Parts: sequence; structure tokens; C-alpha cells
Amino acid sequence: MNRILITGGAGFIGSAVARHIINSTDDCICVVDKLTYAGNPENLASISSSPRFCFEKADICDKPAMDRIFNDFRPTHIMHLAAESHVDRSIDGPGEFIQTNIIGTYTLLESARKYCSTLTVEEKEAFRFHHISTDEVYGDLEGPEDYFRETTPYAPSSPYSASKASSDHLVRAWRRTFGLPTLVTNCSNNYGPYHFPEKLIPLIILHALDGKELPVYGKGQQVRDWLYVEDHARALYLVATQGVPGETYNIGGHNEKQNIEVVKTICALLDELAPRTDGEKYEKQIVFVKDRPGHDLRYAIDPEKITRELNWHPQETFDSGIRKTVLWYLEHKDSWCARILSGEYKMERLGTGE
Repeated sequence: MNRILITGGAGFIGSAVARHIINSTDDCICVVDKLTYAGNPENLASISSSPRFCFEKADICDKPAMDRIFNDFRPTHIMHLAAESHVDRSIDGPGEFIQTNIIGTYTLLESARKYCSTLTVEEKEAFRFHHISTDEVYGDLEGPEDYFRETTPYAPSSPYSASKASSDHLVRAWRRTFGLPTLVTNCSNNYGPYHFPEKLIPLIILHALDGKELPVYGKGQQVRDWLYVEDHARALYLVATQGVPGETYNIGGHNEKQNIEVVKTICALLDELAPRTDGEKYEKQIVFVKDRPGHDLRYAIDPEKITRELNWHPQETFDSGIRKTVLWYLEHKDSWCARILSGEYKMERLGTGE
């Protein structure tokens, strides 16, 4: 039985990983999360009663707290997902991204290195530190036939992607210098249930339902490769438990779409599933806004390596995944979504001393 420490496990991707492990394996997990604005214990409610689940509210920059958690939980694997991840927020205030994504990763690496020194030879051979990163570290692509591969040079464009690139380099350096058994994954844009509403897809769904404008940067021609979050969670678990230390694996969904295509697809689904009372189409709410600084034009991942070596394939197409996503937000509009948008989830946290 593996004992997996998941940092950032109350966030969007981290909670999907936690749910996958509890629901589909016999492993034990410890979720570590600072519970910033995007961390929500409600994302873990369906698994919180499992005897194989535990939760620690802690900041990955807090070295004593990390050392204690390592010593108490005794993990066989680390899956490091804790990060500030919203590009717009990184432009408005890059300091938090430097602190969490760079200093936090450094702190976690040092705690892992200290912990490894207490392990037996057999335990050290089994231990893995899996660092979860993003395709944004590669910058953007020029030609329509280009793809990000594990050997693509880094060329980050935003404070967010630069901070993630830095953390990737730290992880690889700790393997080369100190022998820590690390793995790195770089993924394309995720979407699905429990996605915080500041991101494109949930923002468009909820704005549309509330009769608000649907803002699209520039002309909406930016291309992203969309990956359903539950497909990503399966891939991450495979890498953590079966990947080769020192290797990098790129994870993509084979679903390249322009942002305007994504927005119009959501509008069409809402026309079908929750039509406007006035009979108008949701596309009427689309507005084009000034593009953000340094906005990359196209991302696309070649996931051939993880397919070949670990036999991973996405189970969802964009059409099937986006329909599931829209249906989830419709079903949870008056519960999970309402508590997020009102800030009630934060107040509940304060009321319990969190």
C-alpha cells in the first residue's frame, strides 16, 4: 500500500487526484493545503470519511510544519500540486507566485531530502517526488504543426509560468545534486468539476447563466489543448507510481480549440440544457476585451511518451468532457458554485477556526 502526500490537494486538480486515489486504489493519502482562496475542503467532502484519508492545513513554505508532516505520515510518494496558478493574478501581484511556487517548492524539496535520510535502503529505492507543472513553461508555439515535447526549451511568458519554470529547474537540480528520486509532468489546460470560477470555462458558464457579459480576450484566437481533469488525475497517479525517476512526461488531451470556439460551444450547450427565458442565444452575451500582456497564442502537447511508456490515454473527448462539465455546473449552481461566488465557503472556514 502506497502512502501518498498530496500538496495542494484541496484545489481543482489536487482534489481530483485525491478522489481518484481513494475511489480507485487501496492507497492512503494525506492532503496538505494552505486553504487559500482556491482551496476548498468541500472539494474533498466525498472522500473525507475514508479511513485512508487525512488532511493537514499547512503552508508548504513552513519548513517545521513540512518536516513534522513528513515524519508523522511517512509517505512513500509526494505529489506536489500546491501552486498559485492564475496568470492574471500573477500579472497583478507576482510576489505570491514567487513565494509559493519557488520558495514553497524549495522548502518541500528540502523536507523531502531530510526525510529520505531517515529511510532504509529499500524505502529510499521506493520513494518518489512527483512535481506537477504546466505546459506554459514552454512559452507558445509558432507553426500549426509544432508541439510541446519533453525536450522543448523553456521560454515562459508570464510571472506565473516563469515561477513554475523555476520550480521545475529546482526539482531537477535536487535530483542531479542530491539524488532525490524526482519526476516532472507538464500538462495542458485542465477543465471539469470543481474548477474555481476565475478560470475561462467555469467563468463563462456562470456568467452566462447570470445574464452577464462573456469576456473574451482579443478576438479569442488563442489556442489551448484541453484536458479533462479526471483524465489528468489518472495520468498523474500512473506517473507517480510507475514513472521512471529523472524522467519528464507531458500530458495533453488531443483537444486543441480556440478560446472563442470553447466559449461558443458552452453557449450552444447552455442553449440546449438551460435556455434563456427570453428565447435569445447565449452567444449574444459575448464581448471582446483588450488582450492581456504577454498572452501566448498557441499551446499544444505531444503526449506520445506517456502513451507509449505508461499506456495512458484520455478517456474524454472535448465534446464529452465539456458536456459533463456544463451539466456539473448546472447541477451545483445553487450549492457549490453559490458558496464560492458569495464567499460563504471562506466564512465557513473562519467559523471553524480554519
